[in-house]
Amino acid sequence: MKILGLVIVALVGSVLIYATVDFPPFADPESPASLHVSPRYIEKSLDETAVPNVVTAVLADYRSFDTMFETTVIFAAGVACFLLLRIPRRRPPGPRHFRHRLTGLTFRVKDGENGKEIFLPLREFEPVDSVWTPHDFIIEKVCRYMIPFIQLFGLYVIAHGHHSPGGGFQGGVILGAAIILLSVSHNLRTALKRMREKTGALCSALGVFIFAGTGALCLALGYNYLDYRALAALLPGGPIMARSHGMLLVEIGVGVAVMGTMVWIFKNLASLGRYDEGL
Repeated sequence: MKILGLVIVALVGSVLIYATVDFPPFADPESPASLHVSPRYIEKSLDETAVPNVVTAVLADYRSFDTMFETTVIFAAGVACFLLLRIPRRRPPGPRHFRHRLTGLTFRVKDGENGKEIFLPLREFEPVDSVWTPHDFIIEKVCRYMIPFIQLFGLYVIAHGHHSPGGGFQGGVILGAAIILLSVSHNLRTALKRMREKTGALCSALGVFIFAGTGALCLALGYNYLDYRALAALLPGGPIMARSHGMLLVEIGVGVAVMGTMVWIFKNLASLGRYDEGL
């Protein structure tokens, strides 16, 4: 099977390399894209969409189908990671470790008689991983104060991405990085309290639903799929501003999907699919 796989990869790669012969030279100003497509977007995007960010206008409007399927691919990556790594059955209960909040001392606690779990008061003790880095008060507090500002900046990047550099992909990564920073500076259990596994999975699917649902709404209003001019019947500002509002809706969907999938994949990788221990 390995030999067959190598042969298939070699054949497909050879075909793809051979196809590059027909491509125009790199950065050729006389290529069709430079002569026809790019000037059209640069000259007309602001008049047609009321969006000064040409990149966002292209990604979220002119070729919104491609961007929608890119968001779907991100969601599929999260599902694939979940199916490959997630272990639904927990390991047999064993010794657990706790840290005394006041003194910083770590205790190894075994289960009681007949396999009954022993619970320590969480006000005085906090659970820690069996393999953990030393507790650092400064890192924990600094990250805790930084995370709200990181999340606020992520929301700004999503909301203002069609008028300045940014967008749903960038803002979603920033929001996901804030949750991952909480995991790294504290532990996985703390991050799970802020965003549980089901919440991340639902956000990943919800983002795709928002994107696809916006297109379905345009279709229901009598326009083509993802033709945001249809939203003028529901939103103020006319057909041109409706395209700007439509881009904002799909950017929100992309941001939610990227954030949920990013956190979903990280938690499965960090805990080896068990969600009991990890960064």
